[in-house]
Amino acid sequence: MDAWDIRQQRAWLRFSARLPGEQGVRGFRKPVSGGDILADSPGAVLGILGIGGPRAALANPRRAAFPPHIVAPADDIGAVGHAGFEMAVKTDRLEHLREMTHEALAAETMLFWQLEKFEPLPLLVTRVETDGSATAADLARGRAAENLLIAAENLRDAARSMGRKPRLLAICLDYALEDTSPDATAYRDGMLALMDRLEEGLWALGYDKPLFVARFEPGLPEVAPAAALEGQWELAWNHGDHKFIHSAPAYMFALDAFDRPTEEARVQMAEMTAAAIAAGPDWRCPTLFLAEHEPGTPEVIRVIAQAQGDLVIDPDDLLGAGGTAGFHLSGDTTGARITKVEIAPDDAQAILVHCDRTPEGRDLGLAYACGAEAHGGRNTGGLRDTWWLDSRTDTRLFRWALPARLPVRKGRT
Repeated sequence: MDAWDIRQQRAWLRFSARLPGEQGVRGFRKPVSGGDILADSPGAVLGILGIGGPRAALANPRRAAFPPHIVAPADDIGAVGHAGFEMAVKTDRLEHLREMTHEALAAETMLFWQLEKFEPLPLLVTRVETDGSATAADLARGRAAENLLIAAENLRDAARSMGRKPRLLAICLDYALEDTSPDATAYRDGMLALMDRLEEGLWALGYDKPLFVARFEPGLPEVAPAAALEGQWELAWNHGDHKFIHSAPAYMFALDAFDRPTEEARVQMAEMTAAAIAAGPDWRCPTLFLAEHEPGTPEVIRVIAQAQGDLVIDPDDLLGAGGTAGFHLSGDTTGARITKVEIAPDDAQAILVHCDRTPEGRDLGLAYACGAEAHGGRNTGGLRDTWWLDSRTDTRLFRWALPARLPVRKGRT
């Protein structure tokens, strides 16, 4: 090992070295009694933790680009946790990763950004805990939540052993398509109960209220559970006093032949999560709230949205949403077709959906990026705001609108 300036400080060896990875020549430390080499970074030891169903355990099969900077509790489990089968072990040791979960990839993204800005590279602890809960309410009561709190305790104790403070950047929530809740309210209430439990446990460990970050999962047409779809939309605007944000809608990411995100897509997911964490609670994907007939022109439906910037109908149709930009009617009894979708000239955060006749029906609805006929086997959309990010996967990422299914109201007169 190319190391120098080695000195012992109580239970630690601290030294400078040139080690494998993108971090370059840095200061490092390792326990005198043995264990992995860790970044000897200034400031707090940071954590990005995650919880969800089996899908949350997906990982890219490689090591971190910054091995001493992205670690997990040293229980020989790695970045992926215990799958709900056993209780996590309490430890104040940390170890390198063998695979890159969503949380680890988000940490890696942040380190690349720090490197590009010539700013300090922190030490980040990652861990995702999962179990086989059938509903969001079960997840709130399950072993994954208990194990996640042990991971947070391990982060705290590891930081204290180095004379540092712990700081939890975010908890990633990845639970939607597994859910079998009977309705949207049950899904939403289950996720709120999960956040309540984690906040209470983290407070007891000395943490502040965490930032919860989730992707909005529209799923595949005719397969995704309707309760989870509508429940996710409700969470987007009705999450109580929790610090909760959606980083991105999942329809923007490529799937493989087994309908799982590709390895490249998982990097892009993590980049969107990292951007959302950096922005904090102010991050907002465009969210649709209200659809109503336009007064005087009932064949036009005005959709009211809320976004951080002006809305855009993507001119290049990058996701293949077609001329309807991902909008479609449901419950219509007239055979109306959408002929044009545009941003309202009088409101940069409203959309006008033009139809060839006035759509009518007792249960008339307008959906965006969910429940539609398949575009290549997927729900997709073409509505976004003006924010963008150049990805390490050589593509440009945009902040696309969240899926929604809205009843169409009579317009104001």
